[in-house]
Amino acid sequence: MSTQVPTAPHSKTMAPMAEELREKIISEPDMILDDLDVMRALIAANEKGSGSNIVDLRGIAMDRLEDRLDRLEDTHRGVIAAAYENLAGTNQIHRAILRMMDPLDFETFLRDLGGEVADILRVDVIKLLLETKVEDEDPVVRKLGDVLVTAEPGFIDTYLTLGRNIPARDVTLRQVAPDTDVIYGDETGFIHSEACLKLDFGSGRLPGLLILGAEDPHMFKPTQATDLLSFFAGVFERTMRRWLA
Repeated sequence: MSTQVPTAPHSKTMAPMAEELREKIISEPDMILDDLDVMRALIAANEKGSGSNIVDLRGIAMDRLEDRLDRLEDTHRGVIAAAYENLAGTNQIHRAILRMMDPLDFETFLRDLGGEVADILRVDVIKLLLETKVEDEDPVVRKLGDVLVTAEPGFIDTYLTLGRNIPARDVTLRQVAPDTDVIYGDETGFIHSEACLKLDFGSGRLPGLLILGAEDPHMFKPTQATDLLSFFAGVFERTMRRWLA
C-alpha cells in the first residue's frame, strides 16, 4: 500500500498590496527611476546577488554619471555666485561714481573721495597721486594731504613697475610693497593690498594715479578681473579734467 505525501497548494496570486504596487511600477516606471535612493537600493541588492567576482558596468556607469552631475551642480553654483558678485561689484562702482559727481568744488570732491566714496567701495583708504613740480609746502597740497599726494615726474611708472623695465599697466592689483611711506604715510603698516589706476589727464598734462588701499591682503589680487576698475578710472579721469581745466 503506497502512501502519498500531500503537498501544500502553490498559490499564483499575490497579496493585494504587492499586486497593486507591481501594477503601479509597471504603469509608472519613472517613479522608481527618478528616485535616487530607491535606485541605489535596487543596484546594491543586485550587486549582492551577483557576487563579488562580477563587475557591474551599469553600476560603474551610474557612479560616474553621479560624479559628473555633482561637478555640473558645483559649476552651476559657482557661475551663479560669480554672477551675483559681479552684479554687486557693478552696483558699487555705479554708486561710487554717482557720489563722486555730486561735489561742486575740488576740495569737497577730494574729501568725499577719501570718505564716502571709499566707504562705498569698501576700501580703507583712497589716495590721488599727481606728478607735479609743485612742492609739498604748497598750501593746497597741505590742506588736502589726507587724500592728495604729489611726486616728481616719472614716479608713477617706477612705482607701478617696482623699478623694472616693463610697461606700466593701466590697472595694477597687488599686495603692497614694503616701502610705500610716500603713498600711505602713517597708514603704511595697515595697508596690505592695493589697486593702482593709472590716469591720463590729456595732452600736455602729467599723469596721475588713483590708489585704492585695503587692510585685507587678499582684497586685490593680480588674478582678479579689472573691467570695472578700468571703467571707474575712465570716469575719474574725465571728472578730474573738469577740475584741471
